[in-house]
Amino acid sequence: MSAVSAKFSGWKGDFQGFFLGLQVNNTKAYFDAHRRQYEEEVKQPMVALLADLEPEFGAAKLSRPNRDIRFAADKSPYKTNIYASTRDGGYVSLDAKSMVAAGGRYMVEPEELARYRKAVAGTTGAQLEKIVAALQRKGYEINEAELKRVPPPYPQDHPRAGLLKLKRLIYWKTWEVGAWIATPKVTERVAQAWRDGAELSAWLGRHMKA
Repeated sequence: MSAVSAKFSGWKGDFQGFFLGLQVNNTKAYFDAHRRQYEEEVKQPMVALLADLEPEFGAAKLSRPNRDIRFAADKSPYKTNIYASTRDGGYVSLDAKSMVAAGGRYMVEPEELARYRKAVAGTTGAQLEKIVAALQRKGYEINEAELKRVPPPYPQDHPRAGLLKLKRLIYWKTWEVGAWIATPKVTERVAQAWRDGAELSAWLGRHMKA
């Protein structure tokens, strides 16, 4: 994402009203009628936030407002949140009720998953276990395992069975929207969350890439 001149000072407009209205009337007619509100009160602050974070965390990709409904049962055309992600796995999202800052790896290719499991099962897995535990002590949530059993060829009683049952590894923290959302405190919270996850991102980068 390219930098913008305006420095982020918070979401000061009625972004909640926009999202709540979209939840009730998720149509092109509603979005077109409120497009200026979306651009000025939802999107522009997010662009400014990402620009402020870019010097430390790199460029981020902003989500499009349109949903991909080609294979979805829900044909609602628009997302009821706005989010962005960095190349290293940083993620930030805002909707009518809350903001989320997260990190880790969500989309994992089969080859990457195989390398991840090999590293977890090996001696370096103990380091990942400590990293995850440290994030949990700081109040971050970690995704639950998608598998019921440890995948072969690893034993079911492996000491890091929980990590081996994962198909992705993400951490996140959620804050309810309050007065702070209209202040630069947003930047501090997102930046701290991404800093807290730097060691996890580094571990995943070392052990999941070819």
